[in-house]
Amino acid sequence: MIEFKTSEITAQFLDASGNRIERVQQIRIDPVSQKKCRITPSRSLENERGTERLYDPPAADLDEKKCPFCPGNLETMTPCLDPKISEDRRLSYNQSILFPNLFPYTEWSAVSLFDNTHHVEIGTAGLKSYQDSFINCSQYLFRVKSVDPSAIYMSITQNHLPGAGGSLVHPHLQVHATRQISNNHKILEQQAKAYRDQNNGCIFSDLLSAEKSKKERYIGKTGAWEWVAAFAPSGFYEVWGISTACHSLLDSKDKTLWQDLARGVLNTQKFYKSLNRNAYNLALMSIEDGNTASCLKVSITARSSYAPWVRSDFTGFEIASGEMATFTYPESVAAKAGQFWK
Repeated sequence: MIEFKTSEITAQFLDASGNRIERVQQIRIDPVSQKKCRITPSRSLENERGTERLYDPPAADLDEKKCPFCPGNLETMTPCLDPKISEDRRLSYNQSILFPNLFPYTEWSAVSLFDNTHHVEIGTAGLKSYQDSFINCSQYLFRVKSVDPSAIYMSITQNHLPGAGGSLVHPHLQVHATRQISNNHKILEQQAKAYRDQNNGCIFSDLLSAEKSKKERYIGKTGAWEWVAAFAPSGFYEVWGISTACHSLLDSKDKTLWQDLARGVLNTQKFYKSLNRNAYNLALMSIEDGNTASCLKVSITARSSYAPWVRSDFTGFEIASGEMATFTYPESVAAKAGQFWK
């Protein structure tokens, strides 16, 4: 059974004039991972640097001649696939091109470009370019599973702009497969199995049903994907997309599935753009063992804008406590984001 657990604590102190002040913080427990987070709404009273307007990247980052992902550089500055994966040096799907990550995170790490466009402002990417890049990633993972059946811990991610950890502004996805289980894959594996054994259901499917029933954080639907504000966010303005129609990242034949995902991702980007935030992370993960009964879930989180003199969204509190502290209630996030699904 899905439970939405919250509690509150209060800090009390005096202001400079001797008046008593109370600051309430809300503690929430993620119903899937059981991780705690804190909502600290008083932090929204502080000046959030870098969000007064939408900034463009600096001129050096916009120089296509120095970008290894741009035409003229791609063939000479990016690595080639292992012949076990493909006889072609790189995988192509329409305008999307995929090749190994020069600085890999796993045994199987690759980069999937959207197209030849060097810089795309948040919320303005073409739907088809996003869809094709997702499909290219899915086809790559299918090939990896064929040659390395033990590499079952998979993910598709995106770091949009350096504010989210991206090293290049040229739009791309990153795709990973490994035999070594990550912390979050382990949590997903354990929680999905425990929930299935106790409730005979999929934890994400039941979470979605509970959110739709409550109507507090439900945002909207894009075909096979439905979208909610994360109840216990692990980052700022975190949005989840859940597909009850699919359990695997290896299904590249259902193009509608990836188009529907791309539509929801772009809606989320437009929401972030309205907040003058230009950086975000995307994470879509699965365990391809045929046993983990979990629907697909994508998480999208706004990050510190790529702008001069921004404040990081990560502080010493997170390092010390292992708990994320955000300042916006998810119910407010859902209300604001919902207009971009209409």
